[in-house]
Amino acid sequence: MAKDNSFGIGTLSIHGGQEPDPSTGAVMPPIYQTSTYAQEAPGKHKGYEYSRTHNPTRNALEKSLASLEKGNYGMAFGSGLAAIDAVMKLLKPGDEVIATNDLYGGSYRLFTSIFAKWGLVFHFIDLSNEEEVRAHINDNTRIIWAETPTNPLLKIFDIRKLAAIKDEFDLMLVVDNTFATPYLQTPLDLGADIVMHSVTKYLGGHSDLVMGALVVKDEDLAGQLYFIQNASGAICGPMDSFLALRGIKTLHVRMQRHCENAEAISRFLISHPAVKKVYWPGFPGHNGHEIANKQMRGFGGMLSFELKNDSIDKAFALVSSLKVFTLAESLGGVESLAGHPASMTHAAIPREERLKAGLSDSLIRLSVGLEDSKDLIRDLDAVLKTAME
Repeated sequence: MAKDNSFGIGTLSIHGGQEPDPSTGAVMPPIYQTSTYAQEAPGKHKGYEYSRTHNPTRNALEKSLASLEKGNYGMAFGSGLAAIDAVMKLLKPGDEVIATNDLYGGSYRLFTSIFAKWGLVFHFIDLSNEEEVRAHINDNTRIIWAETPTNPLLKIFDIRKLAAIKDEFDLMLVVDNTFATPYLQTPLDLGADIVMHSVTKYLGGHSDLVMGALVVKDEDLAGQLYFIQNASGAICGPMDSFLALRGIKTLHVRMQRHCENAEAISRFLISHPAVKKVYWPGFPGHNGHEIANKQMRGFGGMLSFELKNDSIDKAFALVSSLKVFTLAESLGGVESLAGHPASMTHAAIPREERLKAGLSDSLIRLSVGLEDSKDLIRDLDAVLKTAME
């Protein structure tokens, strides 16, 4: 389907960047499970030489991703961290990155344990504080790295405001859009330069693949990232590309249900006597609620909450006793997942840094799936009673 930004997200999820296979008319792109391609003469081929560089199934996925995010170029990688790794390779020793202090633990680990050794400098701050952001900008600053909503406290940052700052100082703004997905927001339309995704999560949607992606509008930037993708080789395979394309076809209907269920559970939790605080962007008073109302089209399927009994043992017992929610890493699948960030997804962040960012030992993160909301609420209610004992 030709690029047309007037199409809605449902139409783009199904048709965006896609055409029937030219050789057979197949509606779904075939799985081109091949490493190499025949050439008529040295250097004379049909656009494909080697599957690290180009693969028709991956190319179809990359076009779909670009269409969804209102970009011009998409790149698919072997994981979300591989996509982040590619962005960091745009930099050189001495360059500095300003990132949110409420950050996915894997991103924090990559920044501090890998790239800091290469001479990159990272500042982890509250990106909602414009004065603090400006105070950390200097001649070496190159990137502002924003998750919004953040993982796991669901903070919301004003992408337009961050884009204005990066334009003023000639920086690059990268937005991790994993939690929101293009169903809820399109950061490139708000001024971001790069959108990053862990496709493993909502875009794939079925907990059956590991993948990352980048989407950009600028041709020169795309060329640099394509070069890194090929030169570093952290690409995804054709089968995973096919699975991601299949998942994207239902993104809009899945996200609608994720959002509805998360709202129902958030409203249940906020009135429960065992719960101290609920982190969900739909509540007035939440950090960034007003901004979410302006830049998002809903509040997402993720939420976190703290127990009144601020005990890591109580949190462990609760997440281990759930029956419908599965205790597991990751998020964004059709099934509901529960996790304890301090010991699971964010264990790579030192405890003092976690606490400073507001991530308590009793915080529990929920990825709300597509089950009947009453069953999910009943499951939570049963285990929360034990937290009050």
